[in-house]
This record gives sequence, C-alpha cells and structure tokens, in this order.
Amino acid sequence: MWKRKLVPALCLFCAFTGVALAAGGPLGIDYRLSYDNSGIYKRSYQHDLIYAMVAGELGGALWLGGKSRLGRTFWQAVDSSALAAGSTFVLKRVFQRTRPEQERNPDPNRWFQGCCNNLSFPSGEVAGVTSIVTPFILEYHRQHPWIWELELLPAYDAEARMKTWGHWQTDVLAGFALGTFTGYLAHNRKMPFLLGVLPHGFMIGLHERF
Repeated sequence: MWKRKLVPALCLFCAFTGVALAAGGPLGIDYRLSYDNSGIYKRSYQHDLIYAMVAGELGGALWLGGKSRLGRTFWQAVDSSALAAGSTFVLKRVFQRTRPEQERNPDPNRWFQGCCNNLSFPSGEVAGVTSIVTPFILEYHRQHPWIWELELLPAYDAEARMKTWGHWQTDVLAGFALGTFTGYLAHNRKMPFLLGVLPHGFMIGLHERF
C-alpha cells in the first residue's frame, strides 16, 4: 500500500530534478521552474481546488454525520486537514524559508529569514489537499483500487505551486509527507476527534433531519 502512496512523491522528484543544473536546498533538488500562471497552472484554479476540497469535506461530514462508514471518513478528513493546517502554520514560522518569488536571484538555502517573509516551508496547500484525500484512500483502497487516482490532486497542486513560484521542490514534498502523516493519524482514530467533542447531533448528520 505505502509503495503506491509514494508514487506521487517519486514522480515529483523525478520530474523536477532531472533538469536541475544549479539546484540547492536540503536535498540538493531545489531550483526555480520557468514561470507559468496560465492554463491549468493558473493561481485561481489552485485556490478553487483547495476551497472546493475543504467545502466538500465539511459538507460531506455535516450532511452524513459519523454513523456511516463514509460519514466517519469525511470526519477523519476534517481532523486530518485541521491538524495539517495547524502543523504547517507552526512549521512555516519555525523554518522561515523564503519563496522562489521573493528574490530576483532566488536562493533555496535562505532559511530563518524572519516571520515577515512570505513563508515557504512546508507547502500548506499541498499538505491540505493530501491530508483530505489520504483518509479516503486508506479506507477504500482495497475495495476500490481506482481511489488511488485521488493522488493526482496533490501531485497537480504541487506542480502548480512550483510553476507559479510559490514553493520549492522540498516544500511540496514536505507538504505531501505531512498531509500523508496527518491523514494516517486521523484514519487510525475510530472516533474522529472533532466529532467526539461536538454535540451528538453532528453524529447523526443533517440528512436525517430533512
């Protein structure tokens, strides 16, 4: 299972390191891609993706509640994305890495530059997208192998974030790893944390009220 889970990360590694001539960063793979804010890489589409996914997980969780298998998985995704968001907020302020867009001659080795920078490491959007899809993949991959195709969403977002100079390669790989980890933790909880602290009505779901 985890071999298949690593496919998007390996694809990103191969796709964006093979042509790097003067790369840097902690793994020696970071360099700024040619800028592209058009077509599928358009920044507004990246926003649309993360907003749609957050709205979808919250809507599915509230509508289905936590009594069904699918509803519980939606709530696990909510837990996972909340944990990923909190973790990236803290990590960005710890590492204080500058983004590729911030300098005329970008340097991927500029860490601890102060919290006034537009903080880059790890990628919060890639972590968020990955954290939402991971509980569904872990829950349903045996019965529905096609669900692995959801990994294309964080892979797309990672490439798009680099194309618009929002992140370095190690930023998106770290975001993917973080989102996978929070998804794994959330999926291992039979009772989703947020569902457990909310009133019982959230367990039933809105669909039983209407």
